[in-house]
Amino acid sequence: MTGIPLPSVYAVFAQTAARWPERPVFNVLPVTAEIYGIPPGETTYGEALERADTLAERFATAGYGAGMRVALLLENRPDFFVIWLALNKLGISVVPINPDLRAAELEYMIGHAEPALIIAIPARQEELRQAAKAANIALAVVGVEDTPPPPRSDAQVAEPLMGADREAAVLYTSGTTGQPKGCVLPNTYFLHAGDWYRDLGGIATLSEGGERMITPLPIFHMNAMACSFMGMVTVGGCLTALDRFHPSSWWDDVRAAKATCLHYLGVMPSMLMKAPPHEKDGTHQVRFGFGAGVDPKLQAEFETRFNLPLVEAWAMTETGVGAVISAQNPDRLVGLACLGTPDTAVETRIVDDSGQDANVDTPGELLVRRAGNDPKYGFFSHYYKNPTATAEAWDGGWFHTGDIVRRDAEGRFFFVDRKKNVIRRSGENIAAVEVESVLMRHPDITAAGVAPVPDALRGDEVFACLTVADPSEAKAREIANWALSQMAYYKVPGYIAFVDALPLTATQKIQRATLKAMAQDLLAKGRAFDLGHLKKRQVA
Repeated sequence: MTGIPLPSVYAVFAQTAARWPERPVFNVLPVTAEIYGIPPGETTYGEALERADTLAERFATAGYGAGMRVALLLENRPDFFVIWLALNKLGISVVPINPDLRAAELEYMIGHAEPALIIAIPARQEELRQAAKAANIALAVVGVEDTPPPPRSDAQVAEPLMGADREAAVLYTSGTTGQPKGCVLPNTYFLHAGDWYRDLGGIATLSEGGERMITPLPIFHMNAMACSFMGMVTVGGCLTALDRFHPSSWWDDVRAAKATCLHYLGVMPSMLMKAPPHEKDGTHQVRFGFGAGVDPKLQAEFETRFNLPLVEAWAMTETGVGAVISAQNPDRLVGLACLGTPDTAVETRIVDDSGQDANVDTPGELLVRRAGNDPKYGFFSHYYKNPTATAEAWDGGWFHTGDIVRRDAEGRFFFVDRKKNVIRRSGENIAAVEVESVLMRHPDITAAGVAPVPDALRGDEVFACLTVADPSEAKAREIANWALSQMAYYKVPGYIAFVDALPLTATQKIQRATLKAMAQDLLAKGRAFDLGHLKKRQVA
């Protein structure tokens, strides 16, 4: 069986495996193994490649080939990466499924992505079958060890491209005007991410001497796939992926993994700083942490207490690291939300509401593109089935990020806020429109408006203003419990307030700024029901 032409994710992994076959690529800690019911310990590059090749042969024999997609709901298991390698070898793309998604979200995602097959953990298979049925997609749902059945008919849905341009994954990101958008990511997206991380240097220097990275971040996001995994592959390093972030055992996990670097999101440092000081706080082998969103007021104290620098960076699923901005150099202005200075390979603009370039130290929307002949190099290919949104994002030849930043006289960038109507809760982007759409499916809700309210730990919390015929605390609880069956727990309103009417424009659109102010006022006056205690991750 022949593989797809170089370069591809599989081909780069095979090259690393040929160079360091006995090195570990995956490490599963005992606590993660117990939670998932999988063996603990390490898997070498040689072993992972052999298994990927065996799986690729199995998929090819069953009739799977280039242009198809396979959806994966495997949580943070190493199997995810091995199956991705096997499918990538055949030119098949993967569609990672967030395990927190529920009925309405799964139905949309399956219907939109049109996978040929779904591979999932046993506890979620029947739910996925029902979602596929509701989406009118006739496909099979199987486990990791099951022999794949033939693909569904008409399963070749990806563009017929070759090599590095060929689709490697479709990742779904929260939209601001409707349902999540499917970001089509080519092989180039992942290969460039690995090379960029390898060559970053400064505080975040990676070596070929046996790096060991630990991450609690979800594998279905671009960070774990493009940065954590590909970064380790390019230097022959080992990846320890936890099932999730456990604050109480985090530093024990870091030490047990023998980690030399780690990935984080802003809520993690805040939670770790709440723990009582311990004599082992700074005892580990980690040289740096790489992530985004640390509370500027805590950064210096965190770095001193835990004995490691945090490299803050900016990127999006759409940009990958084609236009990443990171503060990996010693002059990172700790505690000032500094993102560093863009690399010369990245072109940037900061524009005001009229589209004109903003002055120094004046906030504006960040526009980015790659320098040179290919402004989209390292970026996503397009939004699947949404050419209008793709064109809008690239209006004028620049990618419009929707993020507000400012630039000082020395050219350093500082994050300010988000322009888009997105709620940012514990590192997850939540589209208000998507939550409203699900809430409006409830038979008792006649109007729904969703806005962010500040949360000291999570950044934002979801606040819903609803109109119903029979408002009561019991009704608020019933709506929240229903919503937990329809969407990811973190999207469910943490607060519900019943109102007579929503603030609307003359064309019956929600006045977002007014709604946000209304939500904060209702919360301050104690006129909202606090349902945050119901928002717990559902474990399969």
